[in-house]
Amino acid sequence: MSTTRKIAHNTAIQLAGKIVSTGLGLVAIGMMTRYLGTERFGWYGTTLAFLQFLAILIDFGLIPVTAQMMGEKKIEEQTLLQNLLGYRFVTAFLFLALAPAIALLFPYPIEVKIAISFTTINMLAVAMNQIFTGYYQSKLNMHIQAIGEVIGRIVLVGGLAFMIYMDAGFIPVMIVLTLASVAYTAYMWIAAMKIAKPIFAFDMSVWKAITLKMWPVAISIIFNVMYLKGDTVILSLYTDFSQVGIYVAAYRVIDILAQMAMMMMGLMLPLLAAAWAQKNSERMRQLYQQSFDMMMLFAVPLVLGGVMLATPLMTLVAGPGYEHAGPILSFLLVSTFFLYIGAIYGHLAVAIDKQKQTMWIYISNAIITVIGYVYFIPRYGLWGAAGMTLFSEAYAGIMLLLTVRHYVKLKLNIETFGKILFSALVMAATIYMFKHLHVLILLPLGGVVYIAFLFGLGAVSKETMREILQRKA
Repeated sequence: MSTTRKIAHNTAIQLAGKIVSTGLGLVAIGMMTRYLGTERFGWYGTTLAFLQFLAILIDFGLIPVTAQMMGEKKIEEQTLLQNLLGYRFVTAFLFLALAPAIALLFPYPIEVKIAISFTTINMLAVAMNQIFTGYYQSKLNMHIQAIGEVIGRIVLVGGLAFMIYMDAGFIPVMIVLTLASVAYTAYMWIAAMKIAKPIFAFDMSVWKAITLKMWPVAISIIFNVMYLKGDTVILSLYTDFSQVGIYVAAYRVIDILAQMAMMMMGLMLPLLAAAWAQKNSERMRQLYQQSFDMMMLFAVPLVLGGVMLATPLMTLVAGPGYEHAGPILSFLLVSTFFLYIGAIYGHLAVAIDKQKQTMWIYISNAIITVIGYVYFIPRYGLWGAAGMTLFSEAYAGIMLLLTVRHYVKLKLNIETFGKILFSALVMAATIYMFKHLHVLILLPLGGVVYIAFLFGLGAVSKETMREILQRKA
């Protein structure tokens, strides 16, 4: 099977899984927003933001690092997988164990502090997922990750339905959230047993190799998290939890879009790393172009369509009390374009082993953005947080583009991007013309118009589609 078809099949499977899991996730968010109300949903958002802040600090970039090291094939695959699992478990456990004690220092309600104490298990499960995600990316077997994510969401929705029926309250809802992550990780682990031996190994020479490969990414991510999650943490200290709940409801959409970006570039990373290591410039140019076109194919319509439909979407998903989340979401969605640009060039930096050269971007961004959060959030609340989020994504995306292109001396053909932009503008114009219709009609209408113009303009070629759909290897 050709690489194009492998990538396309994996992307299609992941997108199908992401559509299902996103749908279930939106159902879950709708259930929680309605049941918990804005204040207790603010508790939920604060709990997750606090733990995600700690979890991303110890992320260490092990998803791209795993995919890159698997692609390089310098260490035997089984040995590398087992040592990555051991490395991830030990580092995650040691750091996350501190979370309940640190939470005691914050002026949070007792319910939030209790939730933080046991939801650390949720973060530990997510941390272990990093290794399996990177492993399956390297083998182009991402259907396993997609199935696992759907299983986790089914557990989440089913558990929430039961807890809401029992009127169990906030803490049981957070327990269900933890069980869903554990189910997701358990499936990924069990599936790995069919093709490998996913046990812990503690070979210090391999751990040293992992650390040497990982530390520039880790430093970048530590500063990255300051501007990605710092907004919610700082917002929780300066505003009431109802405001936090409104902001978190809007930001959850951005989280989903960010996951899609990382998913797609994660599939390309091992291929880009291999082409660069082999000094195959033509192959590298093709993969670079494919990466850019693929990301723009999703980023442009998401931004243009999302901005127009943000308010009715938030009302539909979150329900009464969250109307003010719509304008916030419209503003945040503009940052998605830069987020996708950052994903392209951030993964390229890892593929060409130039993580050290991009560290200054994350460090300077974190310093500027955190200062901005501290200054603007007390004065402008939600809009201060949203404004600095837009700045941080734009700064990171533009600086990564300029820096990485200095090392990757390859030119992009923007003809396809022009066709994508035109198709998305026609889609946006169509949505505007029929804006009086219900959002559930406007979404498929906009999608059909966008896809029709993509094919009509040749942005997606018939040859590519034929190759993807061809059943023979």
